[in-house]
Amino acid sequence: MEKITPHNIMLMMLSIGVLLGVARILGEIVQRFHQPAVVGELLAGVLLGPTVLGSIAPELCLFLFPQNGTNAIIFDAISTLAIVLFLMVAGIEVDLSTIWKHGKVGLKVGIISIVIPFIFGFMTAMAIPNMLGRELHVNQFTFALFLATAMSISALPVIAKTLMDMDLYRSELGMVVVSAAIFNDIVGWIVFAVVLSLMGDNPSNSGGNHIIFTIFLTLLFAGTMLTLGRWLIDKTLPFVQAYTRWPDGEISFALVLALLGAAFTEWIGIHAIFGAFLVGAAIGDSSHLREQTRVTISNFISFIFAPLFFASIGLRVNFFEHFDFLLVILVLIIACFCKLVGGVIGARWGGMALRDSWAVGFAMNSRGAMEIILGLLALEAGIINQRLFVALVIMAIITSIISGPAIRLILCPAKPWRLQDALFSKLFIRELRSLSRQDAIKEMVNVVCREFSMDQTEVECIVWEREKAMSTGIGKGVALPHARIRGLSSPLVVVGISETGIDFDSPDGKPANIIFLVLTPDSALESQLNIVSEIAKLFRNQAILQGTLKTKTFTDFLALIKSQAVSKQT
Repeated sequence: MEKITPHNIMLMMLSIGVLLGVARILGEIVQRFHQPAVVGELLAGVLLGPTVLGSIAPELCLFLFPQNGTNAIIFDAISTLAIVLFLMVAGIEVDLSTIWKHGKVGLKVGIISIVIPFIFGFMTAMAIPNMLGRELHVNQFTFALFLATAMSISALPVIAKTLMDMDLYRSELGMVVVSAAIFNDIVGWIVFAVVLSLMGDNPSNSGGNHIIFTIFLTLLFAGTMLTLGRWLIDKTLPFVQAYTRWPDGEISFALVLALLGAAFTEWIGIHAIFGAFLVGAAIGDSSHLREQTRVTISNFISFIFAPLFFASIGLRVNFFEHFDFLLVILVLIIACFCKLVGGVIGARWGGMALRDSWAVGFAMNSRGAMEIILGLLALEAGIINQRLFVALVIMAIITSIISGPAIRLILCPAKPWRLQDALFSKLFIRELRSLSRQDAIKEMVNVVCREFSMDQTEVECIVWEREKAMSTGIGKGVALPHARIRGLSSPLVVVGISETGIDFDSPDGKPANIIFLVLTPDSALESQLNIVSEIAKLFRNQAILQGTLKTKTFTDFLALIKSQAVSKQT
């Protein structure tokens, strides 16, 4: 029996240490420039792989990252585990109920933003397959299905990170984009699972399983996991929380289920990541999964396994040697045009304003990690050549980079509403009596409806439905329940202070001491975005939180807010 030698172990530790270290450093650097960490992690692989280090010092490159032998197999196994765990995290971020709780707008954006790119990508691939990088032995229909999927899919993790950086993740616009991206991811991965099964070269297919049977099992597993499996996980989580150490039990429960799901889909002839993704989606949709547990799992995998995987991509291909300028431009134009058109039309169909629709289109255009994973799997399956893979990676990076700046530019109003414009002394509650978030919302709604003659039952229902769709606790002791109210002429903000704190299921697990109820006109989405974003930025400073808790009157609170605004301007 062949064993791993001390030299193999030493080389494994050295290569992983070097790759992870460079990937984390470059990931931190690019984030300083408001770009996704995945850009720096990919760059680490390009620098350490055949593109740069392989050209300067080929012997050192092959020593650290051998292309064959025991260490190559070990590294490939670690990369596979990393991508499986990363897709589990992507699935956990999905929150399936968001699609239904948010209403029709997100679903409409999701449908149109995947249908238009899919049709256009399929037709283009059927018309010019060789120009786009199809391998000659690959069936043209299979290649067209892949390219259509590649043009359709969005990157939920990158989209979520972009919206979080802009303090828009829990806003109305953020909900539309996230729900649409969820729909894109689920449909896209199901279609790609079918594409992989059509290749028919998976060893698990050699035992007599016909391709049609594999597709049937794939769709059956997806349907079962998102219905019965989702229900069983939701019922089991309270038992896990009650009888295991927290959060250890929840984390172990999620990892075990993800690995079992990955093993099952690999066995039926579909890549393991599909099983991990669906299990993650089912776990993430449970109302019993604490936000802090979700964040702990995400951080653990995103800071260790994800950098290793994305950096390893650069080790596989020489980006200079396989760079095709015309192909890159062609792929970029097709991808951006189709996704932007689909996103804008879907948002307009859902009743959104033109400016907000363009913001949705650019948000949905982020491809990031999902596109790169899709391309890598297609490359390994022999569906595409290295020229197209390089073009897809570059397209994924560029669309992720331009998304945030484009949204900022589009949503920048000529005269923005500010927090202080929406504050009133009668809407300041120095001591909230409520102990739960639903009671707190009811108490604050009662105050604003009494002062401004609004229907309390209607407003309370709208705010609570929004809160149930996605918790508005942003962490650091602050919560931002909000809603758009039909007939309201200008934004209103109710400020409530709770000395003991109220559980708003915040990412950091801390109770909310300062609660802002933000009500804005139904026709003015930008006012909500401006006020919510300003509050989130303001209370990143813990001194502001402590200062607010010490205030005795509305005058003290308003003075604190205005003084902070002036200090930022100067």
